[in-house]
Amino acid sequence: MHPHDVTSTYRLQLHADFTFEHARAVVPYLRDLGVSHVYLSPVLTAVPGSEHGYDVLDHTQINPELGGRDGLEQLAADCHQAGLGVVVDVVPNHMALTAPEWASSPVWQVLHDGPRSARAHWFDVDWEALDGRIGLPVLGASLADVLAAGELTLDTGRPGEGPAEGQPVVRYYEHVFPVAEGTAGGDVAEVLARQHYLLADWREAEATLNYRRFFEVDSLIGVRVEEVDVFEDTHRLLLDLNHAGVIDAFRIDHPDGLADPQDYLRRLSHGAAPGTPVWVEKILEGDERLPETWECSGTTGYDANAALQSALTLSATAGTVDGAWRQVGGNPSLAEVVTAAKREAVDLLLTPETARLLRLALRVLPDREPDALSEALRDLLVEVDVYRAYVRPGHDTDPASAGRLEDAIGRAARTSAHPHTVRAVGAVLLAPDASHDPVTARDLAVRFQQVTGPVMAKGIEDTAFYRWHRLVALNEVGADPAADAGTGPLLAWAQHQVEHWPLGMTTLSTHDTKRSEDVRARLLAVAADAGAWQACTDTFATAAEQHGVDGPTAHLIWQTVVGAGGADASGRELDEARLSTYLTKALREAKQHTTWIAVDEAYESHVADLASAALAEGPLREVTDAALAANLGRVRAVILAQKLLQLTLPGVPDTYQGCELVDLSLVDPDNRRPVDFADRAARLARLDADAPPQDLSDEKLLVTASALRLRQERPASFAGGLTALPVGEQLLAYLRGDDVLVLAVRQPDAHGAAPEAALDLPVGTWTDRLTGAQHEGSVSTVDLLTRLPVALLVRASG
Repeated sequence: MHPHDVTSTYRLQLHADFTFEHARAVVPYLRDLGVSHVYLSPVLTAVPGSEHGYDVLDHTQINPELGGRDGLEQLAADCHQAGLGVVVDVVPNHMALTAPEWASSPVWQVLHDGPRSARAHWFDVDWEALDGRIGLPVLGASLADVLAAGELTLDTGRPGEGPAEGQPVVRYYEHVFPVAEGTAGGDVAEVLARQHYLLADWREAEATLNYRRFFEVDSLIGVRVEEVDVFEDTHRLLLDLNHAGVIDAFRIDHPDGLADPQDYLRRLSHGAAPGTPVWVEKILEGDERLPETWECSGTTGYDANAALQSALTLSATAGTVDGAWRQVGGNPSLAEVVTAAKREAVDLLLTPETARLLRLALRVLPDREPDALSEALRDLLVEVDVYRAYVRPGHDTDPASAGRLEDAIGRAARTSAHPHTVRAVGAVLLAPDASHDPVTARDLAVRFQQVTGPVMAKGIEDTAFYRWHRLVALNEVGADPAADAGTGPLLAWAQHQVEHWPLGMTTLSTHDTKRSEDVRARLLAVAADAGAWQACTDTFATAAEQHGVDGPTAHLIWQTVVGAGGADASGRELDEARLSTYLTKALREAKQHTTWIAVDEAYESHVADLASAALAEGPLREVTDAALAANLGRVRAVILAQKLLQLTLPGVPDTYQGCELVDLSLVDPDNRRPVDFADRAARLARLDADAPPQDLSDEKLLVTASALRLRQERPASFAGGLTALPVGEQLLAYLRGDDVLVLAVRQPDAHGAAPEAALDLPVGTWTDRLTGAQHEGSVSTVDLLTRLPVALLVRASG
């Protein structure tokens, strides 16, 4: 398998219950499906029991829970034998800092030896903040109270405890902390006072946490891969496996957290085997584009999904959807909700990060008042409307990136109580090398950019999107739920993709999406039925009052039932347990009525009661069932349209595990349930034997396999441009190259049909790969879409 032969990927989530050996059993099916590359979640040693692998403990070993290096090499050999490549997810930004601390050798060394440790430069620690100590806010109470309770004890490391074995240690429940050389005498309080770490109450994080985290997760510590030896030590194994032909491509997690993403990608590209594709998990906002200076193949596809959702959203019923949201008390302004949520993220969730920025700003701008500087930084962080700017100290700044930062500075200055301070800080962020203290100014500029991503993610994805329920199908990573619907963004995105990122991924579902593609498709379909939407709104608004639940939450509940209710291809129902688990997470992430820290059990109980009533026999269940029943044809059309479009747009389509069939999953961990690959293989075999599709899942599988196989058969066609064809607003048609034609119903009626249009086929005989029907000349779209609401036409060669 040549790494440049990538035509599609298929994401597998690895963990102790789905190992390399389990993945090997799936390889024949993925080959038959038409996939070119198997796309694996992180494979380095992670925290035992990790369901995702992003909490790396050891960069020098392949995770033994997954089968170790031998297991990975066997899986890769099977893949290559089947003609498939292997993509591996890489986590450069952070690693685990968790109990027991000896499990991570670099972490243990730094805790043991402090800033003089040979590994001290590995981690992004502000050593000056605590006089050479690293703050660990992991205690359940103050240090004094924990000591008084006798919960901290002196001990000796036990057999099997790695570098702690035989050494003096301090224990606190599952935590094991090292004792520095020559500091073991005395009681536990005296010993702790002499260590290179400071234990504190978890509620004291603002004052004691002095290392960069992944977002607000204390157990994930930032790694400084900008240091050459740190990059080499953390990437050596993966690059060795790449050069050995085991790993063919990489996916990079959260590059915006790095000090210099561009330089990181340059080093990775130069260190990898020639031609190795590299995709980046870069979330683009609005009309933002991926920096062209990045040495990569493109993004992981959230930008494609956002454009696709816009194209499949019906604008004709926007008034009804807007009115329903206002009716239940929802704020009509998403911008206001986002601004408030971002301010809360800065003030409540990311206080250690903003405190560190303030310490730097005070050194760069010593003539400014601390309170004014603090407010200015807060205002700037809130006003930055992308995940980060790309100001690289010592390098020219891309004009588009500089322009976005300048715009944010201007907005903040207009609304801030300290506009002059905002502009002073902004000047440092834009041109740190011009400061009187360029070393500190560069540090401030880089760290500011490392914080804007978490502010965006925690403020928008993990807060605002759990508050603003106008049409939750649009509340997706990288999307704008308030944007106007239409095909314009999709066609503009496609043209840019062709010209700049022809190998960028396209996606519909990932391990991070808030809802699966089919849940979103159902909601888009029902949102096109003004009567059904209003009926659900009215019925649940009344029930909300009776149950003591606010209107916006009730609006979320019924949309969740409509989107995920019933059984999908796996046969799993949306029962009370699943719905309650999801709603608990949604409510606590919204942080309005209850939170993870301050749980309001009474309110959560009211919501659970309403959710239970929504699933039980009665008027609530009747109205949601009726909404779906009245739009089954439309649901079918949207599900198949978005899948075919995703698979045939410019780029490399990624399929998340199991989503080649109808999948009605909600946010993680709901989307990590086991996938029945045997059922999928049996369905595909039946379709390949010319059996007609038996249900919508069969139809979705047919679309998926047909498109993926065609991409392998005619790669040149999909490497070419995209030419939109005139078929009216309710249909979408385009050519890929000059011999593949894609047609889908964009705005179907309740039966899944659209008005008739004439489509002039280019000269030749065109065969629909989905039905086998042949067409020539001017053809009615009704004839083309008789059996399915989508068509994939291929012109006979020669």
